Amino acid sequence: MTPTHPPEHPPEGPAMTRELLNYYEAIEKASADMLAAARAGNWDEVVKLESACVLLISQLKHAARQAPLDSDAAKAKSRIMQRILVNDAEIRHLAEPWLQDLDDTLAGRRKTLH
Repeated sequence: MTPTHPPEHPPEGPAMTRELLNYYEAIEKASADMLAAARAGNWDEVVKLESACVLLISQLKHAARQAPLDSDAAKAKSRIMQRILVNDAEIRHLAEPWLQDLDDTLAGRRKTLH
């Protein structure tokens, strides 16, 4: 699993590349878990996992300042990011009705059945 905080003396070279890719993979895993929760209608879990993603992204930003990715790692990052974006798009699609219901509830509108 990924570290919960950046190391005091960050690794260099291939070790740094692996650490950065670990962050991207952990974010991808969290996004896949968010999608599974969204498909199950478990929006509380989606929100919890989203918070975990925010933390991982913050840690990634800190770690990424230490060294850029090499060409192969950049390609791996791109593939991971594409999968994260696909997950995100489906989560947003699944969330639209839930968000509309929430908006209606907060606005005091009721659903009518015809």
